[in-house]
Amino acid sequence: MPQQTIFYSVLLLSLLFRCTGDESLPEVTGSEEAPMDKREREALYSAIQGFVGDSWNGSALYPDPCGWTPIKGVSCDIYNDLWYVTELSLGPVYDNSLACSSSLQIRAELFELKHLRSLSFFNCFISPMVIAKMGWINFASNLESLELRSNPGLIGKFPDTIGNLTKLKSLVVLGNRFDGELPASICNLKSLKRLVFAGNSFTGMIPNCFSGLQDLLIMDLSRNSFSGTLPSSVGDLVSLLKLDLSNNLIEGKLPQELELLKSLTLLDLRKNRISGGLSNNIEKIQSLTELVLSNNPMGEEDMMETKWEKMKNLVILDLSKMGLRGEIPTGLTNLKSLRFLSLNNNNLTGYVPSKKLEALPCLGALYIDGNNLTGELSFSIKFYEKMGRRFKASKNPNLCQPVEMVISESHKRVLPLGVKPCT
Repeated sequence: MPQQTIFYSVLLLSLLFRCTGDESLPEVTGSEEAPMDKREREALYSAIQGFVGDSWNGSALYPDPCGWTPIKGVSCDIYNDLWYVTELSLGPVYDNSLACSSSLQIRAELFELKHLRSLSFFNCFISPMVIAKMGWINFASNLESLELRSNPGLIGKFPDTIGNLTKLKSLVVLGNRFDGELPASICNLKSLKRLVFAGNSFTGMIPNCFSGLQDLLIMDLSRNSFSGTLPSSVGDLVSLLKLDLSNNLIEGKLPQELELLKSLTLLDLRKNRISGGLSNNIEKIQSLTELVLSNNPMGEEDMMETKWEKMKNLVILDLSKMGLRGEIPTGLTNLKSLRFLSLNNNNLTGYVPSKKLEALPCLGALYIDGNNLTGELSFSIKFYEKMGRRFKASKNPNLCQPVEMVISESHKRVLPLGVKPCT
């Protein structure tokens, strides 16, 4: 065979191999700088069309959705020299965001966006809709943030298959209408730093499975109907900074394991049914800056049994409506960072340490009304002027104000309401 014929035969074979040897290569479209996988672009168009309506024509409006005609709420990144979608935010997040249709649907094409790292829906789901379990496993390798905010149409049980998204760092399910029990599969999300299920209609007990969430910083399960006791595995959340379980039906004693949360700065348990006292563990969380336990039947707990002086970082302390008894502890007067102190509507007795409370340099709100405190208030006029209506002491039948202050016309305008003159 002539040498030239051999050369052309080899060239032809190589071209055939290049054309047919790898059928998985993506078909590309787009600009000269960074083309986009055609299947990725079509999946994006179809997914968005499912959210905003069939009349939306993505190919005409945004022929280069990751390049020179970007879609608001869509971000992309380059993988192997091709554009892929990495972030998708639906709803009125931006001024010119795409508005969700009243009859939106989650199409299967959404789950074809294999490089998606962040998915967010804000005020999109208005009509009742149950999120299917299928498809979420496709996001297991990359999705780091999933947010469902203010979607009154999201009903039914939360999909337990989202527990397969082991790369998730942020799971925010806020202000929807999910109900039923919280799936224990969320405890598979070992990379989580933020876990929010606030403002839904969840019921049942909080799953006792948090031992593996060592990196979790924020847990907010407030404004639901969770019942039962607070699980002991909460004490395994060693990195936790904020724990909000307020406005639920949680009952029983606080678990002793709470004292293990050495980094906790906020603990909000208001409006539950927690009882059994607080003296054995709360004082050991010395990192706390905000402690809110109001509206819990603590069962005549004596405030004097807690060493409040240990909690030197407290800025906000709300212990109102808890049935607490005893005197106002002098340990509270050692909290130099305290700005807000609410002890109202308890069964506190004894004298008010007025001078010591007034000496607290940051105190800007003090509520001691609705107790059985006795004696004479000895706060200065300067203190009352600073506090204004942020000081209340009414509904203490045996508490009184010095006569010389009451009869002074210049003082009347700043004196606390509902405190009788001393006789």
